Amino acid sequence: MLRKNIFVTSFALVLTGATGTVSAGLTANEITRLGTDLTPLGGERAGNADGSIPAWDGGLKNAPPGFKSGGHHPNPFPNDQIAFTIDKSNMSQYVDRLTEGHKAMLNQYGDTYKMNVYPSRRTAAFPERIYEATKTVAATARLSEDGNGVSGAVIGIPFPIPKNGLEVIWNHILRYRGESAKRMIGQAPVTRGGDYTMVMLEDQLYAPYSLPDATEEKLNNVIIMFKQRVMAPARLVGQILLVHETLNQNEQHRKAWLYNPGQRRVRRAPNVAFDNPGTASDGLRTSDQLDMYNGSPERYTWELVGKKEIYVPYNAYLLHSSELKYNDILRPLHLNPDHLRYELHRVWVVDAVLKDGTRHIYKRRTFYVDEDSWQIVAVDQYDNRDQLWRVSEGHVINYYDVPTLWTTLEVHYDLQSGRYLAFSLNNEENYTYDFSAGLTARDFSTGSLRRAGRR
Repeated sequence: MLRKNIFVTSFALVLTGATGTVSAGLTANEITRLGTDLTPLGGERAGNADGSIPAWDGGLKNAPPGFKSGGHHPNPFPNDQIAFTIDKSNMSQYVDRLTEGHKAMLNQYGDTYKMNVYPSRRTAAFPERIYEATKTVAATARLSEDGNGVSGAVIGIPFPIPKNGLEVIWNHILRYRGESAKRMIGQAPVTRGGDYTMVMLEDQLYAPYSLPDATEEKLNNVIIMFKQRVMAPARLVGQILLVHETLNQNEQHRKAWLYNPGQRRVRRAPNVAFDNPGTASDGLRTSDQLDMYNGSPERYTWELVGKKEIYVPYNAYLLHSSELKYNDILRPLHLNPDHLRYELHRVWVVDAVLKDGTRHIYKRRTFYVDEDSWQIVAVDQYDNRDQLWRVSEGHVINYYDVPTLWTTLEVHYDLQSGRYLAFSLNNEENYTYDFSAGLTARDFSTGSLRRAGRR
């Protein structure tokens, strides 16, 4: 069982995110730890006992000369070599530092799957204003009574020293990802034999929660706006999804709209949530798996299991490279492991179990959340028979032009069918995330859907 091997840090309380519990803001003594023995966002600044995890020294903040936002990010560590490789034959040596999902992948796909482990580099970095805001809101942030909303927080991470699992998941939902951005990406539902039809998507986002002048009143309960347009294949071209995500899901659930090019009309889309299938995902991703997890946490109970040292995808600049073609990456059963980079990092482990009387295709989900960024980097998902069903990875890089640490590719493996979904492929595209897009709230109105549909 996972819990037998969990290392719980001295400042973490192992509590459940129980309904009816209202979290309290941090004390003055706790807040003084941010930026001293803890990183400004609450990670442990020191390295681990054997030095395999280094101390955090501020992360990676500078883009190389000549780099322009929107381009593919050059690898800042081109001389790093593989320290060792984990495969089915030697995984027993590393079993305490593997997720249940990675153990299953190594066992099931042992002839072709492996994990190349590189030196650990704690590259996560964010603007100073995010660090300052985190110190401010750490004293005032509160969960709603049932944990389905947050108050007393804007801009910063609300719970940098989390006391329960819901606080951790809200930190992921509210983490900094820039103020606005756009990207062109591919989504590939890959068959067991390795075939796929690429779905091309244009994504745009605008984050009112992270704006420099954000206040709770200005938010009007909207933390992020997201628009996604299908660009290919021809049978799906022109479909547009618009989502306004809310800070307090009790006051109002997310608002979503769809533009149908055949009907040339905009309609509300209340089912774009929870386990409704993701856009053109061939049923391999639920709506709430986008960005590794999004939306209301109301259907699960959230247990903070603790913190553990785990091998996770990190600094995935090899996978991000414009020198790769999609066929170099997409292989039968799983991504080409030669292009993947795993590192040892400390992660918060949160176990989510479906509440009685509610429904979701995943009865249980175990999340692994990076301590330095609050980005979910891996998830194990179980079916209603309590069998491990799907394994998700968030391959992250530091977008050092912002800076922020975020995924360059999400992948969702279905262990029962042998299929998988690779989401946000951009190697063959002209740009990746363009954080200089200058988008505004007007670009995310329902009127913008109609305007986009007429183009």
